[in-house]
Amino acid sequence: MARLALGPANRRPAVRTAAGLPVLVVGDPIEWTAVVGIPLAASPGEAEVQVGTAGEAHRIAYAIAPKRYAEQRLTVAPKTVDLSAADQARYERERDHQAGVMATFSDPVPAELAMAVPVPGRRSSSFGLRRVFNGQARNPHSGMDIAAATGTPVRAPVPGTVIDTGDYFFNGGTVWLDHGGGLLSMYCHLSRIDAKVGDRLATGDAFCAVGATGRVTGPHLHWGVMLNRTMVDPALFIEA
Repeated sequence: MARLALGPANRRPAVRTAAGLPVLVVGDPIEWTAVVGIPLAASPGEAEVQVGTAGEAHRIAYAIAPKRYAEQRLTVAPKTVDLSAADQARYERERDHQAGVMATFSDPVPAELAMAVPVPGRRSSSFGLRRVFNGQARNPHSGMDIAAATGTPVRAPVPGTVIDTGDYFFNGGTVWLDHGGGLLSMYCHLSRIDAKVGDRLATGDAFCAVGATGRVTGPHLHWGVMLNRTMVDPALFIEA
């Protein structure tokens, strides 16, 4: 994740990635800051955003530094690694649906970016962890796993609106929250969902419960945070 100072402007500037995706901008007319999600697959080197202010457009460059992540090997049910034709079709339907959820970009932008941890417990897997399931390499871990007992309440880390709930093949019971400005959060492997699409949550509101649904090896919460359709490390947002 990158934070880029944009300088003064009479109104919040429009900022987009090089791919044209909108970027979260917070601040005031004295100084605006763009908060950019950088994909795990991004190559180290120079990148840029496009900034539009007062009818003008210019570019701001930033550098992506290399980072090496640890590797984890897991043994899970074979059917969750080598998918049947029916499960593959289900996964593809769910993937397309969630792509639409991930594209959410709403106003107003969040007043505060610092988040509370949604559930107490030990962090059992870190963001970026390279995962190997049953000897087969898969996508890096795109969130934070927090070990907790089934049924433990999960609480909203900042105010947000429920924009999706469902039972998905890999993620199990899942809730997505929209915090504004393209900042979203995701909660997976739930045993229970106590909220519906459209519900507005305040910080600390309980809205679901820890479980072991989907592709898991035990009960825990998978907590994901997304910026400009890119999963970023939730640890970057945790209150000090």
